[in-house]
Amino acid sequence: MLKFAAMIRQFILLSCFLQLSFQSSSQSKYPKGYFQWPVAASPAIIANFGELRSNHFHMGLDCKTNQRENQSILASADGYVAKVKIEPFGFGRCIYINHPNGTTTVYAHLNKFFPALQQYIIEQQYTIKKWNVFLDIPAGKFKVKKGDFIAYSGNTGGSQGPHLHFEIRDAKSDKVLNPLLFGFPIPDNVPPNILRLAVYDRLESTYEQSPKILTVTKAKGIYSVPDIIVKTDKVSFGISAFDTYTGSTNPNGIYKAILFDNGAQLLSFILDSISYDETRYENAHIDYKTKSSGGAFIQHLSRLPGYEKGIYDESPKDGLINLDDENTHQIRIEVLDAAGNKSTLNFNLQRKGIKEKNEITEGALFKPGLLNIFENEDISFYLPEGSIYDSFRFRFKKIINAGNTIYQLNDGKNPLQKYFTLKINPKKIFLDTGKVIMKNGKGEKAIYHKAYYDKGWYKADFRELGNFELLEDTLPPTITPIGFANGINTSILDKILFKVTDNTENLASFNGYIDGQWILFSNDKGKVFIYNFDKYCSAGNHQLSIIATDLAGNTTEKKYSFIR
Repeated sequence: MLKFAAMIRQFILLSCFLQLSFQSSSQSKYPKGYFQWPVAASPAIIANFGELRSNHFHMGLDCKTNQRENQSILASADGYVAKVKIEPFGFGRCIYINHPNGTTTVYAHLNKFFPALQQYIIEQQYTIKKWNVFLDIPAGKFKVKKGDFIAYSGNTGGSQGPHLHFEIRDAKSDKVLNPLLFGFPIPDNVPPNILRLAVYDRLESTYEQSPKILTVTKAKGIYSVPDIIVKTDKVSFGISAFDTYTGSTNPNGIYKAILFDNGAQLLSFILDSISYDETRYENAHIDYKTKSSGGAFIQHLSRLPGYEKGIYDESPKDGLINLDDENTHQIRIEVLDAAGNKSTLNFNLQRKGIKEKNEITEGALFKPGLLNIFENEDISFYLPEGSIYDSFRFRFKKIINAGNTIYQLNDGKNPLQKYFTLKINPKKIFLDTGKVIMKNGKGEKAIYHKAYYDKGWYKADFRELGNFELLEDTLPPTITPIGFANGINTSILDKILFKVTDNTENLASFNGYIDGQWILFSNDKGKVFIYNFDKYCSAGNHQLSIIATDLAGNTTEKKYSFIR
């Protein structure tokens, strides 16, 4: 008896230790009060962590800056500037700050940095003769204290309007952590909204069917749909849902969803940490076919076979409901936000009979987890293992359009995780093999890559299926001055601008020179390049040279005289 009592005490002590260890670990990962709001304005967001975007999860908070640029951005905690990134798309101008607690904060879409850092970055850009850079800053060179001014907010890079994109990362793993778990003063007592339920027959691939979509209703705080009757013994679900916070009607992403079958938890997903290596797996988490066809975002409550775990729980269950008999299953779906507010959807599910399976035999069957290969006299490619998330039938078609041959590789509604190399046999001779471009798609969404000649074939790397064609590009870029002309006196100007366009929408390089000296042209948005007059342009007469080169190596050079 004494031995048994001692064992009980040991068990209780161990349980307490494990509980305290878990709490300590959780608090270490998400310390409350460690970070302050990074904008010198009332805390408010227009997008949260995990919100669904094209081909990726949103990886931070989009913080409001009063719909204006040049608001003060503040260091969220003590630390030092570790990196600076400047790019025409993506983050635009961005600062990374490392902190003593093992985290890194990221501040993106900025305008100017604080003066000392701004001057240092410009010196580095002039040294390497490149505007778009990703620089490691010597540790401790630029120390900051919590609340220090670090930059002005902006609208640079891929931003669609003035705001600050803010992230908190685990510095060791580079996982991006959900900032709303760190106790920022954004009140939220509003539960998520559930809009619709999608029902899938999982005897078929999710890419080879259109789900049954049901609009949900809400009564007394509980969501529901009519009883669901199916003719299959394997079912999965998806939901469309969004969240808001107190005082805002802006739709944000949800934080967590849990699926129950007769009270037993089958699967859950949680958006608390994601790395940039994983963010493209959003395409496995959503019904990509429905979204790419113009439908709504639907988040799967099942793990597709080509998506190992990611945001899903560690349970070996994959979220599929096996209907081995015709008994009624009570299904419950709980949807939560980061503040713990919860909405619940309840409904009954029952199988009645089994429909005759429609066997699809057209096209090669591509399967997840395998190397998938397709070759014929026109094209050749293989999709590496881990490229696709669910099975689909690959269909190839050759189309002649205005003398050009278009090679249709499915319809672009089957997402890929990895790049693949596509080889095309042109069946014609291009006069200059170095001028060949491979195009996927049409209009503004077309993607152009340089095609490389390889024993009679041309090859290029892509990460999307679609409509491909080879083009011979002999047209050089077009350079158009904005408010600038040959012989102009620039004494009253603080900058000069040039718009550069190309038929492939891509440039390989752009450079500007004054009297043979490279000068710093920025490219914060789209096709406009800007030079802000600096110490490298003194008073007097000058010669300006602008050189732009496209993917095929076609080059345009424009020369101007001007007075400063």
